[in-house]
Amino acid sequence: MGNEVVDHGRRRFLTAATAVVGGVGVVAAAVPFIKSWEPSARAKAAGAPVTQSLKKIELGQQLIVSWRSLPIFIVNRTKQQLAALPGQDPRLVDPKSDGSSSAQQPKYAQNEARSIKPEWLVMIGICTHLGCVPTYVGEMKPEPFDPNWQGGYYCPCHHSRYDMAGRVYKDVPAPKNMVIPPYHYVDDMTVQIGVNPKEAS
Repeated sequence: MGNEVVDHGRRRFLTAATAVVGGVGVVAAAVPFIKSWEPSARAKAAGAPVTQSLKKIELGQQLIVSWRSLPIFIVNRTKQQLAALPGQDPRLVDPKSDGSSSAQQPKYAQNEARSIKPEWLVMIGICTHLGCVPTYVGEMKPEPFDPNWQGGYYCPCHHSRYDMAGRVYKDVPAPKNMVIPPYHYVDDMTVQIGVNPKEAS
């Protein structure tokens, strides 16, 4: 026993090699664990911006697209529909969207049309009462739910009504105007939902 020679160099090498291999093993095990925290490809796609051409949407017509599993209403409003908006103000809860509805839209849509371009309405199609999807009733004619109807949205669940800018009428269950999502125009006839104008530039 006393004649054994301890090779300190070999011992240091084996200790260092074991530490390196152990460290590599820990890193290899940690990478998949950390990656599991990242959103899946499906989740990333669900939250991604949605680009939509407006070329085939005729005057007075609505198109519905999906963004983050929400229905997005895109309407090509007529001149008559736009002209009727100011006349609805006395009948609305928050006509200027500067009260309780101010958080329902970005700053660039805080105007009477609640839009970047007056003729185009881009809005999340969810009733602010209990989350039903309102029906688009674009014709300006008397309806059973409103003899003075000037076009807009009617919620069949609990009879809330909104005008052609998604502004809620008084004396209905819905408390606020419908929500305007972040969006911008890629070009004159293409809209992208999910990205504000400043973020796009």
